[in-house]
Amino acid sequence: MIRKIINIDEGKCNGCGLCARACHEGAIEIVDGKAKLTRENFCDGFGDCLPECPTGAISFIEREAPEYDKIAVERAKVSRQMLSLGIQWPIQIKLVPVNAEFFRDSNLLIAADCTGFIYANIHDEFIKNHVILIACPKLDGVNYAEKLSQIFALNNIKSITLLRMEVPCCGGLERMINEALTTRL
Repeated sequence: MIRKIINIDEGKCNGCGLCARACHEGAIEIVDGKAKLTRENFCDGFGDCLPECPTGAISFIEREAPEYDKIAVERAKVSRQMLSLGIQWPIQIKLVPVNAEFFRDSNLLIAADCTGFIYANIHDEFIKNHVILIACPKLDGVNYAEKLSQIFALNNIKSITLLRMEVPCCGGLERMINEALTTRL
């Protein structure tokens, strides 16, 4: 599709990064000391980056470009927020690889899915300085004991904290952790 999109003149760019910080969509990155439009589908064409450029390296052009993808932009914003909080991705037990680098020498928080919505201070009191795993033993319908056992065995886990609700279904998560601890590889 032909649409209005930014253009960056690398010859004029001094690599200051002001445009990348001004781009709320995350379409611009500094690569090898120069601003680059790395995600054309993230550029909304509004030009928040334009007035920030001290060298005039950014302009608008009309050209063939992928359509602006608002859903992808929102997903990326969530991922950036998680990274800024020090949260790894993925966090669901069923999705995480057992030998992920973030597990090494970590304090592990294993939480029932619903706890994040119920407890207002979860970030300050539990998530900070922890690698997070979430699951719902009732709705997932999977016994994660074997996977947890592999995670515990393959990584130097310093501590394990369980965060659960006081309901019978959350007891399944506690049982899986205990089983994993007793059947470690």
